[in-house]
Amino acid sequence: MTVDLPSNPVLINVTRSGFVESIHRGAVCVIDAEGETVLAAGNIGRPILPRSAIKPLQAIPFIEDGAADVWRSAGEELALACASHSGEPVHMRTARAWLHRLGLPEAVLACGPHLPLGHMSAVRMEAAGEAPSRLHNNCCGKHLAMIATALHNGQPLEGYARPDHPVQQRIRETLGEMTDADLSDAAVAVDGCGVPCWAIPLEAIARAFARFGDTRGMPVPRQSAIRRLKVAMVSHPEHVAGSDRFDTALIRRKGNGLIAKTGAEGVYAAALPYFGLGVALKIDDGARRAAEVAMAAVLRYLELLDDRDWAALSPYVEPPIRNTAGDIVGGFEIAPGWLGRH
Repeated sequence: MTVDLPSNPVLINVTRSGFVESIHRGAVCVIDAEGETVLAAGNIGRPILPRSAIKPLQAIPFIEDGAADVWRSAGEELALACASHSGEPVHMRTARAWLHRLGLPEAVLACGPHLPLGHMSAVRMEAAGEAPSRLHNNCCGKHLAMIATALHNGQPLEGYARPDHPVQQRIRETLGEMTDADLSDAAVAVDGCGVPCWAIPLEAIARAFARFGDTRGMPVPRQSAIRRLKVAMVSHPEHVAGSDRFDTALIRRKGNGLIAKTGAEGVYAAALPYFGLGVALKIDDGARRAAEVAMAAVLRYLELLDDRDWAALSPYVEPPIRNTAGDIVGGFEIAPGWLGRH
């Protein structure tokens, strides 16, 4: 199938010895909790597949429906429900304890096994000849929360990952309320872990994250659920991603001032509670390397990251390009013109 879409602006240039070798186009949107656009570049009204960037939104029903309390999930488990974890020992301990408390076999999880996202964890497993489990899947926390919700609501576990299952319908309803988007006829795809992924306009995702940061005006149960998720993510940033991961580094650096979540195929979203802003971006070619640099640029533009933050986060915000001898021969730069567009 051929897709003819208008070109988004170049957001990131990749340089080698001062020569622009590659470019990354994309769209970016910053919206406040009242729905006003603060920054826009590219086609922000085009629906995208938000992938794992919306895990914090997908976790809301787990608390709102009472499942988190019934299954005594707090702290690390709530953070893991929002996570794309690296499969490190700390993640595995939390996931195994959660599954054990549910009293279910690992095979009930619809997500398939894959090697840990964490490089060293993957190397150790391969060296030891160990096969990954479904709990090594970076999305296992989301699945455990969905399974716990189904059990609490007396719903069948079979097919919990299908779009027509009550758990997924409840999540779709929540996404619609948070984004203000009508998802009844939205395109739906199968995410990497097997659950539904509804196509949502980028501006609506930014709006949802603004509301995630500033919950004023929402029903008290939703305010409480979101507050608990934010506290969990800020208190346990290592569970949101892992060692040497940008999400964890950002949240650890900024504390209550930032909730950041990456997604596959160049998607990134963030909530800035103190500013009442939500950020969403999508890199057209799906490159994570460009998404991280673009998100850093937006946060710098919004003055959330100062010089000290930038220096501390330099491996992510200014990643060097090296040759095989280890020499720095290039890097990433913000393409001129798109920051400040509105």
